[in-house]
Amino acid sequence: MQGRKITPFRERGQLSRFLSQIHYLAKKNIDLKTILLLGAGKSATVLIDYLLKETEANKWKFIIADANKEQVLLKTGNSRFAEAIQIDITKDEARESLIKRAHVVISMMPPALHFLIAKDCVEYRKHLLTASYLDKNIKSLQQEIAHRKLFFLCEAGLDPGIDHMSAMKIIDGIKNKGGVITSFKSHCGGLVAPESDNNPWHYKISWNPRNVVTAGKAGAEYKLENKVENKSYQKLFQDCLPIKIDGLSTLAAYPNRDSLSYIPIYKLDTAQTFIRTTLRHPSFCEGWDAIVQANLANEIDAINITGLSFKKWSATIIPFVNDSNKEMLQYLGLFDETLVPPTAKTSADVLQHLLELKLAMQPADKDMIVMLHEFEYAIAGKTNKIESSLIVKGEDSLRTAMAKTVGLPLGIAAKLILNGTIKLTGLYIPTLKEIYGPILKELEFSGISFKEKMV
Repeated sequence: MQGRKITPFRERGQLSRFLSQIHYLAKKNIDLKTILLLGAGKSATVLIDYLLKETEANKWKFIIADANKEQVLLKTGNSRFAEAIQIDITKDEARESLIKRAHVVISMMPPALHFLIAKDCVEYRKHLLTASYLDKNIKSLQQEIAHRKLFFLCEAGLDPGIDHMSAMKIIDGIKNKGGVITSFKSHCGGLVAPESDNNPWHYKISWNPRNVVTAGKAGAEYKLENKVENKSYQKLFQDCLPIKIDGLSTLAAYPNRDSLSYIPIYKLDTAQTFIRTTLRHPSFCEGWDAIVQANLANEIDAINITGLSFKKWSATIIPFVNDSNKEMLQYLGLFDETLVPPTAKTSADVLQHLLELKLAMQPADKDMIVMLHEFEYAIAGKTNKIESSLIVKGEDSLRTAMAKTVGLPLGIAAKLILNGTIKLTGLYIPTLKEIYGPILKELEFSGISFKEKMV
């Protein structure tokens, strides 16, 4: 016995069974349905909460990648059902290796980075979901997406997103009754809840502050009483449309981007009026118009910050100051003698700094999402009007209404892909019943439901 060699497998059968078990576990790990979330910023909080529960319940895998790993861990509570990864999304090798591991990818990155992610998803045959507008770069992949039998869904957040879904539900319903829609107006805004409204702007930032600075830069194009209207950035915040929704004070709406491109998508060629708008408090429009006229949101021209105070920087706004907007502009700190931040390179940088400082959500603050669709349609020779409205309030400054309404539709869509409810392939926005139907149904369970009334 002294010279006998001892091995862990005395019989070939034991070794065979062991290797089979290793192969099974490896295959099981490979086959594990995996959701990859790229970006864990302001709008991802509720999405992460939702997917943590779903991945635990369904025995899926959830990977969250962000430039700030600590931010991910903070939002997951170090959950054992989530894998947190720090990543520079612009590094090809790191990005590609992550995407290879996923079945469904959700991109919450800035819109400019979606195309990098989309190309990888096509290359490695992964489904992709985003809340951002469908742009020409993503559209260029349409044929290959369809060929590889992938499902890409863009504009699947709040606005765009829930607005498409809720509008199409009513549009399809009217058409199914033989109605002809003659007017469609859609309004949506991220606002501060009344109980947290304590500044003269009646506004606090619940999403990407840079987007607040650049909002409206492209102007707007829409259809009003059979006439195409164009509104430049310089006039966008003037003559805002008053909007009344039950339970709220009067709001103001300014036209949002290119409404005309959605007419064929919504199949509303019969509509003599078609407009999509952004909602704000009336005073916000007055204050922001002065900022636009003074060119203080300029993100192109470099500024010299040497010895530059906020008062000197904002001097161009003086001709546009009046009794209606003076308090708001003072509140932002435009006339302070202190120096602008040393990191600022453009006026837009200075303005963003002030917005983040003065209009920040405090820990106990609640934001509010407001949406209203207005329809006019004819059926059997009779004109009818219907309104569909949504009001959602956040819990606090972290689990905001914005995070809820932007993130939940994406999380629900990911679940519907993995459980086989959505079987479509191709490039879409959520205007088909096969997409909006099950998403809207589950959103109702989370308190996101519309009130419809005839007017």
